[in-house]
Amino acid sequence: MAMSWSVAAGFAARPRSSLPEMADEILLAFSTFPNIETARRIARQLVTENFVACANIIPAVESIYRWQGKIEAGNETLVLFKTTAARSAAFQEKLKSLHPYDVPEIICLRIADGSPEYLRWVAENSG
Repeated sequence: MAMSWSVAAGFAARPRSSLPEMADEILLAFSTFPNIETARRIARQLVTENFVACANIIPAVESIYRWQGKIEAGNETLVLFKTTAARSAAFQEKLKSLHPYDVPEIICLRIADGSPEYLRWVAENSG
């Protein structure tokens, strides 16, 4: 029987039913901050208090956006947070309380797939 290269190389997509159940529970959250110091302080607090398992800080992104009817542009720091769906509401509430922006960017995406060991680690370390 002939096999495609992607299947032979192990790149074929797994059926949805074979994904770890915890993948449905893990979220990747994005938030921007005015500077790296603020991002570090808030990220460290959210990890320390178990709202998130991990925070990756990307120190320089350029943002262009509309604010109060004007087009604005500025340099920001982007943070990628890993947490669980169960902790999402508490994480968002805590992040809003710490964040200096009037309307902080908080965007959460569900993780569809990933290393089962890593997903388990995120679940175990997000409170």
